[in-house]
Amino acid sequence: MQELITSPTKHEGAVVVYDGQCPFCSTYVRLTRLRDAVGPVELVDARLGGPAVDEAVRAGLDLDEGMVLKYGGRLYHGADCLNMLSLLSSRTGLFNRLMAFAFARPGIARRAYPILRAGRNATLKLLGRGRIQEAGKATPG
Repeated sequence: MQELITSPTKHEGAVVVYDGQCPFCSTYVRLTRLRDAVGPVELVDARLGGPAVDEAVRAGLDLDEGMVLKYGGRLYHGADCLNMLSLLSSRTGLFNRLMAFAFARPGIARRAYPILRAGRNATLKLLGRGRIQEAGKATPG
């Protein structure tokens, strides 16, 4: 699992940077019961920008290629993010049990993530929504 060490967080909990215009991403972060397991969770729409988005971009992460989880002073991107979210989320509810079963194993998360990302990209294209970088909020500075 690729981990990017960053500065320590100023509070306990986690930050998730996701695509707020992607119906799959928005639903996933809304349904994941991360707060039950890690405490406060800040959900950041990458299209709106902000310090968490800037930090991910400075770390060289392409937000069009995957969500980012900041937890324990580290950034997890794409399949690693999905894997960590599955490991950290509570097992309450059918959705969270299914996600844990499917993605709590890093190898499965890595194989499935490109398929999930392709579905996301196709859906955004069908909906007429551009890439995050086209929104101008997630461009390297």
